[in-house]
Amino acid sequence: MKMKYDVVVLGGGAAGMGAVWGAKENGASVLLIEREASTGGVLNQCIHTGFGLQVFKTELTGPEYHEIYKDKMGNFDALYETMVLSIDFDNDKMKAMNSNGIHDIEYGALVLATGARERPFESLRIPGTRPSGIFTAGLAQKFVNLENHLPGHRAIIVGSGDIGMIMARRLTLEGIEVEGVYEIMPYPGGLTRNIAQCLEDFNIPLHLSTSVIKIHGKKRLEGVTVSKFENGVPLKESERFIECDTLVASVGLIPENDLVKRKIEMGSDEGIFVDDLMRTNYENVFACGNNVCIHDLVDFATVEGEMAGRNAAVVAKGGSLPPRVGFLSPKEGIRVVSARYTTATAPFKIYIRVDRPMEIATVNVNGKAIKAAVNARPSEMIEVTLDPKKHDLKGKVELSAKGVKR
Repeated sequence: MKMKYDVVVLGGGAAGMGAVWGAKENGASVLLIEREASTGGVLNQCIHTGFGLQVFKTELTGPEYHEIYKDKMGNFDALYETMVLSIDFDNDKMKAMNSNGIHDIEYGALVLATGARERPFESLRIPGTRPSGIFTAGLAQKFVNLENHLPGHRAIIVGSGDIGMIMARRLTLEGIEVEGVYEIMPYPGGLTRNIAQCLEDFNIPLHLSTSVIKIHGKKRLEGVTVSKFENGVPLKESERFIECDTLVASVGLIPENDLVKRKIEMGSDEGIFVDDLMRTNYENVFACGNNVCIHDLVDFATVEGEMAGRNAAVVAKGGSLPPRVGFLSPKEGIRVVSARYTTATAPFKIYIRVDRPMEIATVNVNGKAIKAAVNARPSEMIEVTLDPKKHDLKGKVELSAKGVKR
């Protein structure tokens, strides 16, 4: 089957839905390709609140956010339960497959909104057996919220990412005893609000500088050994055994970009490099959401998707976008920058993460302070507006963050 569209969007999660709407608003014909049976992505299993404060100015659950935004999108063409086999970036076409066969698809512009996947438990390289009862946080969430299955009776959480803390609360509400959350870093890995609402409100202890060092059990998990860590080294005298039948790992996300590696420019963290227009190193290929960098709010991914969709429509319909003139280079104190290039044509927002907790983080552009963030943490994005009228955004632009005490 041969198909041709102005804009093709890969991925129907929060960013992809934003891209569909943005492209439609600019008058482009749009095709969405999604491997699941519907749009929404991870929103469908996130039944907790905390979504929509930026986009809809009200607090929603994940399914509510999905349904409201789906209504906003209106009608559009889509291929569900479809996998993309290959993309020919030089000739603007791709091959995709579903139960109806192979689809040859031509596009004027392409938006990559493929999201992220969970980092597997095996990446921690913890010694011991590998019995049943070990889950990633997202899988445990799907079992409980969508499949109505309880993973066990007594659980521990490894890693203090947001999904891990949310699942600590969720499992507690379902009657499972959550012994504690164990984080190897000396600071939490998730949002401050989730520490308060998911752990403190339910008396679930958070153990910092502590992690699992051994797994016990044959067919089913029987327990784990945990230890305190100092400078990355476990302290032998602090080891203790915890009896449990369930381990939930919340140890980070990896941008889902395997399909476009070696063609699309990306950094060492596997996130795609984009400019302030969400454009990649191809003039007609855009990227947005968690495949650019891991966002802590779904709303941010949607806003990026809308921008990517609008600009993709411009290119697909024969228009042109300003060239890149600057490169944003993260320096001291900054771990993540959402956009890496700039056209220096209009003010734009970027999202950054500091590399360590700071009481007050002063964000600098070429050494000049432009913003101060209180209680800055690596787990929480800082929104920064860069204005070419106020800052020199041409050439190499150095971004840094310095911590100061109150």
